[in-house]
Amino acid sequence: MTLKVIGVGPGRTGTVSMMIALHRLGYGPCHHMQTCIGSRLQSKWFLEAAQGKPMDWKDVFDGFDAAVDWPAAAYYRELIDAFPEAKVIFTYRDPDTWYDSVASTIYQVVPSTPSWVRLIWPRVRLWTEMVNLTIWQNEFEARFEDRAYASAFMTRRLAAVKALVPEDRLLVHAATDGWGPLCEFLGKDIPEEPYPRANEAARIQGAVKGLRALRFVPAVVFGLALFAAVLALSS
Repeated sequence: MTLKVIGVGPGRTGTVSMMIALHRLGYGPCHHMQTCIGSRLQSKWFLEAAQGKPMDWKDVFDGFDAAVDWPAAAYYRELIDAFPEAKVIFTYRDPDTWYDSVASTIYQVVPSTPSWVRLIWPRVRLWTEMVNLTIWQNEFEARFEDRAYASAFMTRRLAAVKALVPEDRLLVHAATDGWGPLCEFLGKDIPEEPYPRANEAARIQGAVKGLRALRFVPAVVFGLALFAAVLALSS
């Protein structure tokens, strides 16, 4: 199996909706950041890629029909070269609303993950290291909080992709475009159901709140242990 579709748009541009749509059209499984969350090996591979180590992309994507979202999108040049027959899709969103969405969701995940969680669960530590290096350090050059620079990322990346990919191999697609342009581009019939609309922002923000709440766990455990010790000494 080889990649037939390469999604080169960054996260928070409707990549989950695109993943669901591609699955519905028969391009599955589709690689996504969720793949790395569930796979230590995938996180390890992409951390190594972020560190500049050479990668066998055919091994990384063995078993996948498509790839969307970060971390794969960070290596769009390498993937376009490694899979010359694949169609290329740039999931697009207005740069300003995209920046606000990223800032309030995925940008909060790594700093909200308590250090004790990373210590106890090496897979979590590996994944957060990969995300931090791939996206915030390499893609944004540690300048995400510079709004003017970071929001222009969308425009810069789209221009770079257009300069690299022939028009007949590239689709620029916003979630509001729906099935029509996507199905025409891929040569597929339009499904009867509406185009997917995944509400990932609420899910991610909920996860961030949960991670922040975990910061208090060590203090609670310590307090309970201290209370139990006091009771034992006073009995």
